[in-house]
Amino acid sequence: MKKPPEIQAPEDYGFFGPGSVSWKVWGSATSPVVGLSRAVVVEELDPPLIAAVDKTGANYDRPRTRYERTVRYFAAVAFADSRTVTQMADVLVKVHSKAIGIEPVSGKKYDANDPKSQLWILLTGWHSVLKAYEMYGPGKLTEEEENQFWAECAIAAEFQTCDPADVPRTREGIKEYFEQMRPHLAASEAAQKMMAHLLDPRVVFSPDLALPLRLVLDVVARIVRAGTIATMPRWMRRMGGFPQSPAVDVLVRPVLRLGFGLVNRSTPLKRYVLGLLAPSTLPIVEPVWQGIPPVHDEILTPTEARYRYGFVAPVDAHLEMRAKQHDRVFGQGLAPAEDGIVESQALLGRMA
Repeated sequence: MKKPPEIQAPEDYGFFGPGSVSWKVWGSATSPVVGLSRAVVVEELDPPLIAAVDKTGANYDRPRTRYERTVRYFAAVAFADSRTVTQMADVLVKVHSKAIGIEPVSGKKYDANDPKSQLWILLTGWHSVLKAYEMYGPGKLTEEEENQFWAECAIAAEFQTCDPADVPRTREGIKEYFEQMRPHLAASEAAQKMMAHLLDPRVVFSPDLALPLRLVLDVVARIVRAGTIATMPRWMRRMGGFPQSPAVDVLVRPVLRLGFGLVNRSTPLKRYVLGLLAPSTLPIVEPVWQGIPPVHDEILTPTEARYRYGFVAPVDAHLEMRAKQHDRVFGQGLAPAEDGIVESQALLGRMA
């Protein structure tokens, strides 16, 4: 296995730090392999989101790039220093301002910066990662830990346009949220096609993999796919059009628990797995793995970070630019401008 890279110390511990439940859950190998895979699949049931994603075609043209940027963002919120995360939050508002248009089924406008859409993305991400951790990682959190996990999720909400007050703070609260969302979800043809596509982990593998390794990973991918489906409720599977027998649900669990148990006990193995899926994320988590302390031993609040670095809250960021995008698309019938896409690559990774 490769020698770990030389990593610069982060400026600070960001917004959670050692001892946080976020570090505990997001630090498990289950997060990038099953957790976020589940999240990007489940997300597609939201009509405005699938309209935005399907219009770009990026999940088909460059799924590895899109997945890597997703992993990098969520990992940064959990582990990166406050400056990095605050900059990412600002540039993402610009990126999302491009994702606007008319949802083809309902004929309604959609906007990726809409607080309800952003809350859906946030909660599917955090809930999916927790679900994968419980099923294939160390197991269930204590009630106190789980409440703390959702309190920390509310902190993460401050880096998106949604209201932290809308984040449920308990297991029962998150269940109620999904039940409330259920009547608003839809399994369109586009959604089912996208979900089936994203459920195949092989779409994010590098095309440069050697044939023997690719053959091994093909087998692993089938197991991970089954394990990802097993984390979803039956109603969600029916909507997505990917039935799976209870027997497969039962059989795949001990296999993945064993596999993730081995990976989680070995930093070199975790490094190898993350390097396969999202190599640009390694510099974010390496300080934690290597025990490199930050320059400043502090944990900030999002408000403190925005004040320190001169940013405004995402919900209020770039309102003028977002208004211009709306005028271009809904007023003039033009394609949205590409503001933010180029700028985002330095923080989130390349687009192609």
